[in-house]
Amino acid sequence: MLDHEDRVRDEFTRQAETFSASAAITDTALTQRFVTALGEAVSGSVLDVACGPGILSAAIAKAARDVVAFDLTPQMLKKAAQRCAEAGLDNVTFREGNATELPFTDAAFDAVVTRLSVHHFDRPSRVIEEIFRVLRPGGSFVIADVISSELPAEAELQNAIEILRDPSHVRMLPGSELTSLVRNAGFAIESVTTWDKPREFEEWMGIVNDASRVPPLRVVVRALANAGASAGMGLLVEGEKIRFFHRWNLIAARKRGDR
Repeated sequence: MLDHEDRVRDEFTRQAETFSASAAITDTALTQRFVTALGEAVSGSVLDVACGPGILSAAIAKAARDVVAFDLTPQMLKKAAQRCAEAGLDNVTFREGNATELPFTDAAFDAVVTRLSVHHFDRPSRVIEEIFRVLRPGGSFVIADVISSELPAEAELQNAIEILRDPSHVRMLPGSELTSLVRNAGFAIESVTTWDKPREFEEWMGIVNDASRVPPLRVVVRALANAGASAGMGLLVEGEKIRFFHRWNLIAARKRGDR
């Protein structure tokens, strides 16, 4: 039986091509949100935790002194290296490892970013504590993830759907819990931005790159939508298409200068 770390590697090794090419993942408006939220810290030394195919690392590297792209999955790091090489960026280094034990010294970075990662962490509080440790006092932290409903029953249903789609999914947090996670690690939160990203079932399922999962989950999600169950994601059937949204939270925070 796979442990969680192996399950994440297995899923994202298979998803490397489809994840890297997905329009929903490569959305330049999303990466620009990060660059804007970092402010002046974008020009310093930046760590991208759970960097995936390097979309955010490459965008930040255009302004940063240097970037460390950090991920658990070698195939994702390979994609990140290819992306940066094709963009002519030579200020990005690539490190493999688990975010619960970041292999960096205290206060090593001016800024840390992570996106679409928290719902894959089995110990999210530990990861945020590690990010706090490696960030210099006064440094910036920007985190964005999809979030669940604040209603427990809706959140439970949405997370069940996500786990059936991708077993490396652990739990999408409601926005209030994600904010608390950051604050409890010691960060001063400067802003929280929330928006909804429209998605379509077939496009979303295509990213996991496992056709055997699609038909049964399509039946389940269509039945839920027809029964009027939102699942915290606005499930809706329009003709042959199943539509929904992912709600995002982006939190910009700072490590207090006296810590």
